[in-house]
Amino acid sequence: MHTTTPQPSPHRPAMTTQMYTEALAAPRQVALQLASDEAAFAALADALRENPPYGVVTVARGSSDHAAAYLAYLVMSRSGQLVTSLPMSLLTLYRAPVASHGLLAISISQSGRSQDLIEPMQIFAAAGATTVALVNDSASPLARGAQWHFPLHAGPETSVAATKSFICSLVAAARLTAHWPWGEHATLRQALDGLPQALEAACAQDWSRAIEGLSRAERLLVIGRGPGLAIAQEAALKFKETCGIQAEAFSSAEVRHGPMALVDAGYPMLVFAPRGPAQPGLRALAADMRARGAQVLLAAPPDVAERDLTLTPAPHPDLDPICAIQSFYLLVEAVSRARGMHPDHPRHLAKVTSTR
Repeated sequence: MHTTTPQPSPHRPAMTTQMYTEALAAPRQVALQLASDEAAFAALADALRENPPYGVVTVARGSSDHAAAYLAYLVMSRSGQLVTSLPMSLLTLYRAPVASHGLLAISISQSGRSQDLIEPMQIFAAAGATTVALVNDSASPLARGAQWHFPLHAGPETSVAATKSFICSLVAAARLTAHWPWGEHATLRQALDGLPQALEAACAQDWSRAIEGLSRAERLLVIGRGPGLAIAQEAALKFKETCGIQAEAFSSAEVRHGPMALVDAGYPMLVFAPRGPAQPGLRALAADMRARGAQVLLAAPPDVAERDLTLTPAPHPDLDPICAIQSFYLLVEAVSRARGMHPDHPRHLAKVTSTR
Protein backbone atom coordinates (compact mmCIF):
# COMPACT_ATOMS: atom_id res chain seq x y z
CA MET A 1 0.00 0.00 0.00
CA HIS A 2 1.39 3.42 -0.97
CA THR A 3 1.33 6.54 1.15
CA THR A 4 3.17 9.81 0.70
CA THR A 5 4.94 11.79 3.40
CA PRO A 6 2.39 14.04 5.14
CA GLN A 7 2.77 17.79 4.78
CA PRO A 8 4.15 19.45 7.91
CA SER A 9 1.48 20.47 10.40
CA PRO A 10 0.72 24.18 10.97
CA HIS A 11 1.77 23.48 14.59
CA ARG A 12 5.34 22.53 13.59
CA PRO A 13 7.74 23.40 16.43
CA ALA A 14 11.00 25.27 15.85
CA MET A 15 12.73 22.39 17.66
CA THR A 16 11.02 19.17 16.65
CA THR A 17 9.86 17.00 19.54
CA GLN A 18 9.60 13.23 19.44
CA MET A 19 5.86 13.49 20.07
CA TYR A 20 5.45 15.68 16.98
CA THR A 21 7.63 13.45 14.80
CA GLU A 22 5.92 10.26 15.94
CA ALA A 23 2.43 11.67 15.52
CA LEU A 24 3.27 12.82 12.00
CA ALA A 25 4.54 9.31 11.18
CA ALA A 26 1.19 7.67 11.92
CA PRO A 27 -0.15 7.63 8.31
CA ARG A 28 2.95 5.78 7.14
CA GLN A 29 2.73 3.23 9.94
CA VAL A 30 -0.98 2.70 9.35
CA ALA A 31 -0.26 1.98 5.69
CA LEU A 32 2.34 -0.58 6.79
CA GLN A 33 -0.13 -2.25 9.13
CA LEU A 34 -2.88 -2.38 6.50
CA ALA A 35 -0.46 -4.12 4.12
CA SER A 36 0.24 -6.83 6.70
CA ASP A 37 -1.47 -9.73 8.49
CA GLU A 38 -4.67 -9.83 6.41
CA ALA A 39 -4.62 -13.63 6.28
CA ALA A 40 -4.27 -13.80 10.06
CA PHE A 41 -7.30 -11.57 10.64
CA ALA A 42 -9.31 -13.74 8.25
CA ALA A 43 -8.12 -16.90 10.01
CA LEU A 44 -9.22 -15.55 13.40
CA ALA A 45 -12.64 -14.75 11.95
CA ASP A 46 -12.93 -18.32 10.67
CA ALA A 47 -11.92 -19.70 14.07
CA LEU A 48 -14.50 -17.57 15.89
CA ARG A 49 -17.17 -18.52 13.40
CA GLU A 50 -16.44 -22.18 14.03
CA ASN A 51 -16.34 -21.77 17.83
CA PRO A 52 -18.40 -18.69 18.75
CA PRO A 53 -17.43 -17.14 22.11
CA TYR A 54 -20.15 -16.71 24.72
CA GLY A 55 -18.70 -13.30 25.65
CA VAL A 56 -15.97 -10.81 24.82
CA VAL A 57 -13.71 -8.98 27.30
CA THR A 58 -11.02 -6.36 26.69
CA VAL A 59 -7.86 -6.03 28.80
CA ALA A 60 -6.04 -2.70 28.56
CA ARG A 61 -4.82 0.36 30.45
CA GLY A 62 -4.48 4.08 29.67
CA SER A 63 -4.53 5.01 25.99
CA SER A 64 -4.86 1.34 25.06
CA ASP A 65 -8.06 1.16 27.11
CA HIS A 66 -9.44 4.04 25.06
CA ALA A 67 -8.65 2.03 21.93
CA ALA A 68 -10.44 -0.92 23.54
CA ALA A 69 -13.49 1.28 24.13
CA TYR A 70 -13.48 2.20 20.43
CA LEU A 71 -13.25 -1.49 19.52
CA ALA A 72 -16.10 -2.34 21.88
CA TYR A 73 -18.36 0.31 20.41
CA LEU A 74 -17.72 -0.80 16.84
CA VAL A 75 -18.31 -4.46 17.67
CA MET A 76 -21.43 -3.89 19.79
CA SER A 77 -23.07 -1.43 17.39
CA ARG A 78 -22.42 -3.60 14.34
CA SER A 79 -22.94 -7.15 15.59
CA GLY A 80 -24.85 -6.88 18.85
CA GLN A 81 -22.12 -8.88 20.62
CA LEU A 82 -21.64 -7.42 24.10
CA VAL A 83 -18.09 -6.43 25.04
CA THR A 84 -16.91 -5.86 28.62
CA SER A 85 -13.86 -3.92 29.79
CA LEU A 86 -12.15 -5.99 32.48
CA PRO A 87 -11.24 -4.33 35.81
CA MET A 88 -7.91 -6.18 36.01
CA SER A 89 -7.76 -6.10 39.81
CA LEU A 90 -10.66 -8.57 39.84
CA LEU A 91 -8.11 -11.18 38.81
CA THR A 92 -4.74 -9.76 39.91
CA LEU A 93 -5.76 -8.66 43.44
CA TYR A 94 -9.17 -10.06 44.34
CA ARG A 95 -8.74 -13.40 42.58
CA ALA A 96 -12.40 -13.40 41.57
CA PRO A 97 -13.66 -16.66 39.99
CA VAL A 98 -14.44 -15.13 36.61
CA ALA A 99 -16.08 -17.60 34.22
CA SER A 100 -13.55 -17.80 31.42
CA HIS A 101 -14.20 -20.94 29.36
CA GLY A 102 -15.53 -20.00 25.93
CA LEU A 103 -14.59 -16.34 26.43
CA LEU A 104 -12.80 -14.19 23.85
CA ALA A 105 -10.21 -12.02 25.63
CA ILE A 106 -8.65 -9.16 23.64
CA SER A 107 -5.69 -7.24 25.06
CA ILE A 108 -4.27 -4.02 23.60
CA SER A 109 -0.85 -2.66 24.53
CA GLN A 110 2.05 -0.66 23.17
CA SER A 111 4.76 -2.38 25.21
CA GLY A 112 3.11 -5.70 26.09
CA ARG A 113 5.11 -5.75 29.30
CA SER A 114 2.69 -4.57 32.01
CA GLN A 115 2.06 -7.37 34.48
CA ASP A 116 -1.57 -6.39 35.04
CA LEU A 117 -2.22 -7.19 31.38
CA ILE A 118 -0.08 -10.30 31.17
CA GLU A 119 -1.48 -12.05 34.24
CA PRO A 120 -5.20 -11.82 33.35
CA MET A 121 -4.50 -13.06 29.84
CA GLN A 122 -2.58 -16.02 31.28
CA ILE A 123 -5.51 -16.79 33.58
CA PHE A 124 -7.98 -16.59 30.69
CA ALA A 125 -5.83 -18.82 28.48
CA ALA A 126 -5.43 -21.45 31.23
CA ALA A 127 -9.21 -21.52 31.68
CA GLY A 128 -9.88 -22.19 28.00
CA ALA A 129 -10.54 -18.69 26.66
CA THR A 130 -9.44 -17.58 23.20
CA THR A 131 -6.78 -14.90 23.68
CA VAL A 132 -5.97 -12.14 21.19
CA ALA A 133 -3.25 -9.51 21.62
CA LEU A 134 -2.97 -6.30 19.61
CA VAL A 135 0.58 -5.31 20.61
CA ASN A 136 3.28 -3.09 19.15
CA ASP A 137 6.18 -5.13 20.58
CA SER A 138 5.97 -8.59 19.02
CA ALA A 139 8.73 -9.90 21.30
CA SER A 140 6.86 -8.91 24.47
CA PRO A 141 5.48 -11.44 26.98
CA LEU A 142 1.92 -10.37 26.17
CA ALA A 143 2.41 -11.02 22.46
CA ARG A 144 4.22 -14.32 22.97
CA GLY A 145 1.60 -15.63 25.40
CA ALA A 146 -1.48 -14.91 23.26
CA GLN A 147 -3.08 -17.52 21.07
CA TRP A 148 -3.51 -14.87 18.37
CA HIS A 149 -1.09 -11.95 18.09
CA PHE A 150 -1.51 -8.99 15.71
CA PRO A 151 1.38 -6.49 15.56
CA LEU A 152 0.40 -2.82 15.55
CA HIS A 153 3.29 -1.98 13.19
CA ALA A 154 3.66 1.45 14.80
CA GLY A 155 7.45 1.20 14.94
CA PRO A 156 9.54 2.35 17.92
CA GLU A 157 7.87 5.04 20.02
CA THR A 158 10.11 6.93 22.43
CA SER A 159 7.90 9.81 23.54
CA VAL A 160 6.10 8.94 26.78
CA ALA A 161 2.85 10.25 25.31
CA ALA A 162 1.58 7.59 22.91
CA THR A 163 0.50 8.91 19.50
CA LYS A 164 1.19 6.70 16.49
CA SER A 165 0.86 3.52 18.58
CA PHE A 166 -2.60 4.64 19.72
CA ILE A 167 -3.66 5.43 16.15
CA CYS A 168 -2.35 2.04 15.02
CA SER A 169 -4.32 0.45 17.90
CA LEU A 170 -7.50 2.10 16.62
CA VAL A 171 -6.78 0.82 13.13
CA ALA A 172 -6.16 -2.71 14.43
CA ALA A 173 -9.45 -2.47 16.32
CA ALA A 174 -11.26 -1.40 13.14
CA ARG A 175 -9.62 -4.26 11.21
CA LEU A 176 -10.69 -6.76 13.84
CA THR A 177 -14.24 -5.40 13.59
CA ALA A 178 -14.12 -5.51 9.80
CA HIS A 179 -13.34 -9.25 10.05
CA TRP A 180 -15.83 -9.92 12.83
CA PRO A 181 -17.66 -13.16 12.00
CA TRP A 182 -21.11 -11.68 12.69
CA GLY A 183 -22.56 -8.71 10.83
CA GLU A 184 -21.92 -7.13 7.45
CA HIS A 185 -18.53 -5.41 7.41
CA ALA A 186 -17.41 -5.41 3.77
CA THR A 187 -17.84 -1.64 3.43
CA LEU A 188 -15.67 -0.98 6.47
CA ARG A 189 -13.03 -3.39 5.21
CA GLN A 190 -12.87 -1.57 1.87
CA ALA A 191 -12.83 1.86 3.51
CA LEU A 192 -9.72 1.04 5.52
CA ASP A 193 -7.65 1.09 2.32
CA GLY A 194 -8.13 4.84 2.00
CA LEU A 195 -7.39 5.66 5.62
CA PRO A 196 -3.66 6.53 5.28
CA GLN A 197 -4.46 9.27 2.77
CA ALA A 198 -7.19 10.65 5.05
CA LEU A 199 -4.71 10.69 7.95
CA GLU A 200 -2.27 12.65 5.82
CA ALA A 201 -4.99 15.23 5.25
CA ALA A 202 -5.73 15.28 8.98
CA CYS A 203 -2.06 16.07 9.68
CA ALA A 204 -2.37 19.18 7.50
CA GLN A 205 -5.47 20.58 9.23
CA ASP A 206 -4.85 23.98 10.80
CA TRP A 207 -6.05 23.89 14.41
CA SER A 208 -3.66 26.64 15.51
CA ARG A 209 -6.52 29.00 16.44
CA ALA A 210 -7.10 26.81 19.50
CA ILE A 211 -3.57 27.06 20.88
CA GLU A 212 -3.75 30.44 22.62
CA GLY A 213 -6.97 29.76 24.54
CA LEU A 214 -5.98 26.24 25.55
CA SER A 215 -2.52 27.38 26.66
CA ARG A 216 -4.23 29.44 29.41
CA ALA A 217 -6.70 26.75 30.53
CA GLU A 218 -6.36 25.03 33.87
CA ARG A 219 -9.50 22.89 33.56
CA LEU A 220 -11.35 21.59 30.55
CA LEU A 221 -14.22 19.35 29.50
CA VAL A 222 -13.78 17.14 26.43
CA ILE A 223 -17.01 15.84 24.92
CA GLY A 224 -17.77 12.99 22.53
CA ARG A 225 -20.35 10.28 22.00
CA GLY A 226 -20.59 6.91 20.28
CA PRO A 227 -17.25 5.78 18.84
CA GLY A 228 -16.04 9.36 19.32
CA LEU A 229 -16.25 9.10 23.12
CA ALA A 230 -13.04 7.04 23.13
CA ILE A 231 -11.32 9.91 21.32
CA ALA A 232 -12.58 12.40 23.90
CA GLN A 233 -11.17 10.15 26.64
CA GLU A 234 -7.81 9.98 24.90
CA ALA A 235 -7.74 13.76 24.34
CA ALA A 236 -8.48 14.41 28.02
CA LEU A 237 -5.62 12.10 29.02
CA LYS A 238 -3.20 13.88 26.70
CA PHE A 239 -4.20 17.29 28.08
CA LYS A 240 -3.41 15.99 31.56
CA GLU A 241 -0.11 14.27 30.84
CA THR A 242 1.46 16.70 28.35
CA CYS A 243 -0.09 20.04 29.36
CA GLY A 244 -0.91 19.72 33.05
CA ILE A 245 -4.55 20.65 32.38
CA GLN A 246 -7.23 19.01 34.55
CA ALA A 247 -9.26 17.71 31.60
CA GLU A 248 -12.22 15.35 31.97
CA ALA A 249 -14.07 13.46 29.24
CA PHE A 250 -17.83 12.94 29.14
CA SER A 251 -20.44 11.86 26.66
CA SER A 252 -22.74 14.63 25.44
CA ALA A 253 -25.60 12.86 27.24
CA GLU A 254 -23.78 12.38 30.54
CA VAL A 255 -22.50 15.95 30.75
CA ARG A 256 -26.08 17.22 30.99
CA HIS A 257 -26.35 15.63 34.44
CA GLY A 258 -23.88 16.37 37.25
CA PRO A 259 -20.96 17.78 35.20
CA MET A 260 -23.20 20.60 33.91
CA ALA A 261 -22.82 22.27 37.31
CA LEU A 262 -19.13 22.93 36.55
CA VAL A 263 -19.84 25.08 33.51
CA ASP A 264 -19.77 28.83 34.07
CA ALA A 265 -18.79 31.83 31.96
CA GLY A 266 -15.53 31.22 30.15
CA TYR A 267 -15.35 27.50 30.95
CA PRO A 268 -13.35 25.81 28.15
CA MET A 269 -14.86 22.84 26.30
CA LEU A 270 -13.63 20.81 23.34
CA VAL A 271 -16.45 19.00 21.53
CA PHE A 272 -15.70 16.28 18.96
CA ALA A 273 -18.63 16.00 16.53
CA PRO A 274 -17.68 13.61 13.71
CA ARG A 275 -20.28 12.22 11.31
CA GLY A 276 -22.87 9.77 12.57
CA PRO A 277 -26.09 9.58 14.58
CA ALA A 278 -24.57 11.37 17.59
CA GLN A 279 -23.54 14.48 15.67
CA PRO A 280 -26.83 16.45 15.93
CA GLY A 281 -26.83 16.09 19.72
CA LEU A 282 -23.18 17.13 19.94
CA ARG A 283 -23.83 20.22 17.85
CA ALA A 284 -26.85 21.09 19.98
CA LEU A 285 -24.78 20.71 23.15
CA ALA A 286 -22.08 23.00 21.75
CA ALA A 287 -24.69 25.66 20.94
CA ASP A 288 -26.25 25.33 24.39
CA MET A 289 -22.90 25.65 26.13
CA ARG A 290 -22.02 28.72 24.08
CA ALA A 291 -25.31 30.30 25.13
CA ARG A 292 -24.28 29.70 28.76
CA GLY A 293 -21.02 31.53 28.19
CA ALA A 294 -18.67 28.56 27.85
CA GLN A 295 -15.65 28.87 25.57
CA VAL A 296 -16.48 26.08 23.14
CA LEU A 297 -14.20 24.61 20.49
CA LEU A 298 -16.37 22.52 18.15
CA ALA A 299 -14.40 20.05 16.02
CA ALA A 300 -16.59 18.95 13.12
CA PRO A 301 -16.43 18.09 9.39
CA PRO A 302 -16.31 20.81 6.70
CA ASP A 303 -20.09 20.79 6.13
CA VAL A 304 -20.76 21.98 9.71
CA ALA A 305 -20.86 25.77 9.37
CA GLU A 306 -20.47 26.58 13.07
CA ARG A 307 -17.31 24.50 13.53
CA ASP A 308 -14.20 26.01 15.07
CA LEU A 309 -11.83 23.18 14.08
CA THR A 310 -12.16 21.11 10.91
CA LEU A 311 -12.27 17.32 11.13
CA THR A 312 -11.05 15.43 8.08
CA PRO A 313 -13.72 12.95 6.95
CA ALA A 314 -12.42 9.38 6.78
CA PRO A 315 -13.46 6.92 4.03
CA HIS A 316 -16.15 5.63 6.44
CA PRO A 317 -17.90 7.47 9.31
CA ASP A 318 -16.80 4.79 11.80
CA LEU A 319 -13.20 5.74 10.98
CA ASP A 320 -13.72 9.48 11.49
CA PRO A 321 -12.51 9.33 15.13
CA ILE A 322 -9.11 8.10 13.92
CA CYS A 323 -8.67 11.19 11.75
CA ALA A 324 -9.90 13.37 14.63
CA ILE A 325 -7.24 12.17 17.05
CA GLN A 326 -4.56 12.53 14.36
CA SER A 327 -5.27 16.27 14.10
CA PHE A 328 -5.64 16.58 17.86
CA TYR A 329 -2.22 15.11 18.67
CA LEU A 330 -0.47 17.84 16.69
CA LEU A 331 -2.58 20.46 18.47
CA VAL A 332 -1.94 19.19 22.00
CA GLU A 333 1.79 18.94 21.33
CA ALA A 334 1.74 22.63 20.39
CA VAL A 335 -0.33 23.54 23.46
CA SER A 336 2.17 21.74 25.69
CA ARG A 337 5.04 23.79 24.28
CA ALA A 338 3.01 27.00 24.52
CA ARG A 339 2.59 26.30 28.24
CA GLY A 340 6.36 25.97 28.64
CA MET A 341 6.30 22.18 29.03
CA HIS A 342 8.14 19.39 27.22
CA PRO A 343 5.61 16.96 25.70
CA ASP A 344 8.19 14.18 25.40
CA HIS A 345 8.87 14.12 29.14
CA PRO A 346 5.69 14.49 31.22
CA ARG A 347 6.26 14.82 34.96
CA HIS A 348 6.26 11.63 37.04
CA LEU A 349 5.52 9.37 34.03
CA ALA A 350 7.41 6.58 32.26
CA LYS A 351 6.80 4.80 28.96
CA VAL A 352 6.00 1.46 30.58
CA THR A 353 3.83 1.52 33.72
CA SER A 354 3.89 -1.48 36.04
CA THR A 355 0.75 -1.99 38.14
CA ARG A 356 -1.23 -4.92 39.47
